[in-house]
Amino acid sequence: MKIHNKLFLILFSFTFSIIAGLVVLIQWSIGQGVIDYVNAKEIKALEPLVTKLAKQYESSASWDEVIRDNKSFRRLVEAELQSSQFSEFAERPSPRGRSMRPPPPERGRFDMKGPPRPNDIAHYALLDKNKQPIRGRYLDELTYINTPITVNNIVIGYLAVSKRDNLVDGYELDFLEQQTDYLWFIAIAAALFTLLLTFLLSRHLVSPVKKIATGMHQLTQGHFTTKLTLDRKDELGQLSEDFNTLAFTLAKDEQVRKRWLANISHELRTPMSILLGELEAMLLGVREPNTQNISSANDEAMHLKRLIDDLHMLNSAELGGMHYTMQPTDLTILLNTIEQKYQVIFEQHTIKLYLLNSAQYANVEADKTRLLQLFDNILMNAVHYAQCTTISITAKNISKKGQSFIELSIEDNGVGVESSHLAHLFEYLYRVDGARNRQEGGSGLGLSICKHIVEGHNGEIVAEKADLGGLAIIIRLPTI
Repeated sequence: MKIHNKLFLILFSFTFSIIAGLVVLIQWSIGQGVIDYVNAKEIKALEPLVTKLAKQYESSASWDEVIRDNKSFRRLVEAELQSSQFSEFAERPSPRGRSMRPPPPERGRFDMKGPPRPNDIAHYALLDKNKQPIRGRYLDELTYINTPITVNNIVIGYLAVSKRDNLVDGYELDFLEQQTDYLWFIAIAAALFTLLLTFLLSRHLVSPVKKIATGMHQLTQGHFTTKLTLDRKDELGQLSEDFNTLAFTLAKDEQVRKRWLANISHELRTPMSILLGELEAMLLGVREPNTQNISSANDEAMHLKRLIDDLHMLNSAELGGMHYTMQPTDLTILLNTIEQKYQVIFEQHTIKLYLLNSAQYANVEADKTRLLQLFDNILMNAVHYAQCTTISITAKNISKKGQSFIELSIEDNGVGVESSHLAHLFEYLYRVDGARNRQEGGSGLGLSICKHIVEGHNGEIVAEKADLGGLAIIIRLPTI
């Protein structure tokens, strides 16, 4: 069963059950109220009889003198009720327009030992001061309302009238039936309204869920351009926004994956094609297998090996396989080592290196080998591809969010990079100019490896425009 149907049935069943229960409860409450009203009205109608019995008892001082037998008591009650709606002996019009003749008096109605009457017919009895029956009909299985008969504030007896449990006829019964009809009419109208409201509410709640489910199905089919437009301010609206973010991320990752495959295939194909071409030329005798030609082929093989090593390193970093041996390291000493290490290379390329260290505290928890690899990738990238004549390394202490860092800024005065490319320099195989040969573009993996090394040290690395005019790589590492 679909969620729309389930929600509709649950809401409607719950609401309908409440409506039906309320109708039954209200109907019972009204019925009991009307019956209590009729019983109280009958007691009110017999109050003159209570007064009359008290006066007669006061003059005779004995119930036997006041009421000699059950017939006398019956006549007194009949005479008192004859002009009221409780009379069973006078003809009266019905509320529904029909004429009702009183039924003939049933034999034994006021007899002490007669058969019990139904609870919906009143029975009358006279009780003494100890509530013992004297005259009339008093049944143990019935509940009676006892009205005290007093003389000089002394209770001398009780007039007992049995409570009705149901109504058999009269204005009150018609009123009760009419109210019952109204209640069920209201209940049916409320049920229909609930049916409509539940249908609309369930559709309102389930409609965005259906859209999200359809969108998720589209994502599973690879349609990452799917977008949901739900104008809602609740959790479903937030879910639709998260869905759109997920779809955008998947679409972006899919583009990166396709570009990665295209770039990897090209990067591997280029040195492999050159290597195979040189080997084939030597096999066919076009080129002599001398030291120079073999060295050229070896250079291509080494380039292919470095590319594969870089890919393996990146894969290890992604899988958490790039291990670090952390120990306290003084970056001041490390920078001096780098200056000496690359002095010859810089002189060969007519590049001047300036080391400006203003950091008063340069101790970090780091893997020295990985940091050397980090600086090697950045500096060699500047040497081979930046076309610069000056490289500046600046170190200083900074504080960020209550944490102390040492900031290293490696700048050059080379050709630089457009601002639109700065945010992408650390992506795999990203090329600013789209160059694909090693003389012009390298492998495009060096800066990606740098990013993983810095993040492995809980630091951050960004690319900015350099004050010297070229590219600036900013590295921030937490100090200890």
